[in-house]
Amino acid sequence: MMFADLNVPVPTLSRQQASQAASSKKGKAKQDQNAPPLAFTPAQVVAIESRIDLLVHLGYTIFAFNQTIERKVDPKTFVNTLDALLPQLRKRAGVVYLKRLTIVLDEDSEKGFGLTNANSALFAPYDLLALLPTTATSFSLACLTHTQPTPLTTHIISLPLTLPRLPFNLKHTLIRTALKNGAVFEINYVGALGGEGDPVLSVPSGGEGGAGAKRNWWAAAREVARVTKGKGILVSGGVFNEADLRAPRDVANLITVLGVSQDVAHDASTKVAQSLVLRAQTRRTYRSVFSEPKVVLPSTDAGETASQSAAANAEPEHSERMQIEESTEPTAPCAISTNGKKRALDQGLQGGVESTDQSKKDGTGEGGARKKKKKNRPSQG
Repeated sequence: MMFADLNVPVPTLSRQQASQAASSKKGKAKQDQNAPPLAFTPAQVVAIESRIDLLVHLGYTIFAFNQTIERKVDPKTFVNTLDALLPQLRKRAGVVYLKRLTIVLDEDSEKGFGLTNANSALFAPYDLLALLPTTATSFSLACLTHTQPTPLTTHIISLPLTLPRLPFNLKHTLIRTALKNGAVFEINYVGALGGEGDPVLSVPSGGEGGAGAKRNWWAAAREVARVTKGKGILVSGGVFNEADLRAPRDVANLITVLGVSQDVAHDASTKVAQSLVLRAQTRRTYRSVFSEPKVVLPSTDAGETASQSAAANAEPEHSERMQIEESTEPTAPCAISTNGKKRALDQGLQGGVESTDQSKKDGTGEGGARKKKKKNRPSQG
């Protein structure tokens, strides 16, 4: 069984690195050639490598490096940091690296947060797109609008579980529509451990840390499990510190405390994650339905052997059928009489007709017997 952690946070770039990348976009071609390439510091790469080694040791094989952006995506200042990170990481056998982008939505994001067709080229390199709504309006947009099959479909709706109270109601209509469109609701277990590194802490409404974050997380996570009935729940890490990482079995035991069954808790980091990755690939197809068809033709040798074997199998059946047809002789048609016995239809048909006519004349039939009985009755009066 393949376990997945689809939220491995990546450290943000320093202001100097981000400003250099943004200025290289605005500058001329000569400045682009002279500008230093965007790259993480050696210390940051070492920290990420050690975290990946620990995740592999715990049993995870699918990782999604998460880049978080607040409010909206501005094409003038947007920088894809994951394209620069993956070439710096060491390749590991049997381990899959994915790129994920998460947009934290607040009140300023209600007018628009950059998920438009004009900016589709910015989101094409990412394997997964996620939204983290913190208002009722942004949550409604995430469930109803941005889960529709388009090149900008967001298949992950991450919930701010460490806030003192969920800023929106989990309505059944919104939840049902999102699940029908193929979206999942993400629960990051980092909140149950204190919420350190949770992007919700940067929201102006104020996220709590420590014991307050744990208390808020348990209350909100139980509500999510109750409304969704365990369907479409994705469990991820979102952990920065290595001491807070947990094995997949421990995470499943943690989720069962929320009131879901053990198989649902097990599928939250296995089957749900794998099907989500497959559905996310449909963003590159037309309305997430059709893909480029591929015609697979069998080889000539295989086709000949298959036809010969089919003919050989068909010959005995044909011969047996011929033997059965030869052995069966035509029999006279028969009918079932009223007393349940069979009688031949072609035996004395004319004689049978004549006999019935004769019986009518003689009065020996059923009608004649009834007439005789009526005649033999004594007259009354």
